[in-house]
Amino acid sequence: MKVGVIAGIPGSGSTTVLTKALEALDYVHVNYGDVMLEIAQKEGLVEDRDALRKLSPDVQKEIQKNAAKSIREMSEDNNIIVDTHCTIKTPAGFLPGLPKWVLDELQPDIFILIEADSDEILMRRLNDTTRTRDMEKLSDIQLHQEMNRSMSMAYAALTGATVKIIENHDNRLEEPVENMITTLK
Repeated sequence: MKVGVIAGIPGSGSTTVLTKALEALDYVHVNYGDVMLEIAQKEGLVEDRDALRKLSPDVQKEIQKNAAKSIREMSEDNNIIVDTHCTIKTPAGFLPGLPKWVLDELQPDIFILIEADSDEILMRRLNDTTRTRDMEKLSDIQLHQEMNRSMSMAYAALTGATVKIIENHDNRLEEPVENMITTLK
């Protein structure tokens, strides 16, 4: 079975596109962070998701690796689409969302990046009252998307997977949804 990875920076609409596309696809949706949390909770290491970040780096790496292995095992019986981050923006710089030890276990077939214009992303973030997001300049949003592109190609070089970029522009949801459906069928 196939393992796909979908990623997009906050406000790109990746979750919206994925949710709609899954209505027509035979894929199981897996959120990588949720799998990590479940493993850490079973081991009695954390009570909630925010506590994951406070674990030692070595423990976090082991949980990441075990999550990837668990997801890969799920793919023995189902097509899997993993919702995660290609890069994580931190005050100290960008972190890879899928380090080599994760990719070695996960063995994805395709990376799908959901992108939008920087001004569209900014407006979506400003209009989303359900989340508290850091304010960023348009150039910061663009840089984050460029970092995702760079990292996804590096991930592809390490795994042999392909990379598909799908644009998600305002008031045109059906186009990226159809593109994702076609890509994953």
